[in-house]
Amino acid sequence: MHTLATGSGLLVSSAIGLIAVFLLITAIPSLMKNTANFFTYTGPWVVSGSELKFGIPAQFYATVLVSVIALLIAMPVALGIAIYVTEYAHPRLSGPISSVVDLLAAVPSIVYGLWGILVLGPAMVGINQWLVDNLGFLPFFREPQNAANMSTGGTLLTAGIVLAVMILPVITAVTREVFSQTPVAQREAALALGATKWEVVKTAVLPFGFSGYISGSMLGLGRALGETMALLLIISTVGPINFNLMESGQTFATVIANNASEFDSPAKTGAYISAGLVLFVLTFIVNAAARAVIARKGA
Repeated sequence: MHTLATGSGLLVSSAIGLIAVFLLITAIPSLMKNTANFFTYTGPWVVSGSELKFGIPAQFYATVLVSVIALLIAMPVALGIAIYVTEYAHPRLSGPISSVVDLLAAVPSIVYGLWGILVLGPAMVGINQWLVDNLGFLPFFREPQNAANMSTGGTLLTAGIVLAVMILPVITAVTREVFSQTPVAQREAALALGATKWEVVKTAVLPFGFSGYISGSMLGLGRALGETMALLLIISTVGPINFNLMESGQTFATVIANNASEFDSPAKTGAYISAGLVLFVLTFIVNAAARAVIARKGA
């Protein structure tokens, strides 16, 4: 068993290392030829000819913003479902609810994208207009520069809602399993002190399952950061960097998918692979931050 565990760890580490080497070898030549600042250039990408100009601020902004929207929606919903299923629901009801939520993870991402652009997007048109009319003084709900995005529902807000539904089963499943493993002695101790059901959840279940909740959320964030097909159908045009949820945008994953047909030379391929390299590094940073939060809570 020890040999199997060691071998599995080495295999996973080797795979990650090989991916990193591939990304670096492919991206570095194009980065060396890039005449613009990779971290500050916000203009259109020029990846043909002898002069390359490309940068990631717009893609970084859209990727992070859409993922944050998804987390802000999915985390509290997942927490509520996990608490209800493990603490309040009747056993005959908790099983079906868990199964239905878990089934959401089996839905292909392209189906979520079609639902987002054909169903949710049109349904959001009136909501978007209401937000602009009544909350337009906030930077998140201002009149977009490209009104066509808001009129079709293809906005960052719509993309964030779709992503929230996609990552909900991941967060819920991990959180539910951790909550269900709360030691019975801790529950009984709280009840013996006269705690109510909610007080048991607050003083025993939540502290015990916090690290699992964060871990599940980071797993969901990992899927949100790298999601491609669903977002490709909902948002596909480059938008401004102004935190307006009524705009559209391109994430790291969608900019690569949108331009895959241009991978006909090492320079072009390397330019877009550099976006994948940043996404790769961003995922590691997110995981490291999650581990730091868990370690601090454990201390």
